[in-house]
Amino acid sequence: MSFIVVLALAVVLVAVAFAGLAIKILTEKKGEFPNLHIGANPHMKERGITCAQTFDKMEQAKARKELSFKELSLIKDEPGSC
Repeated sequence: MSFIVVLALAVVLVAVAFAGLAIKILTEKKGEFPNLHIGANPHMKERGITCAQTFDKMEQAKARKELSFKELSLIKDEPGSC
């Protein structure tokens, strides 16, 4: 019986939290959640700090520019091979 009471209390608390968030969204002027992404923070942009995904995309683009796939060969010319 106590499990049901704890479960009901947890469901009620989660419902109250969702209701509070919904009310906050509806009453704010913009009506949206704040953007907490690192890339959207102006102070982080000033320091040149980006999120890991953006940094990875930039590094992959740099690597693509540096590599020349036209000269790439899977067969090595080793001395003494036929």
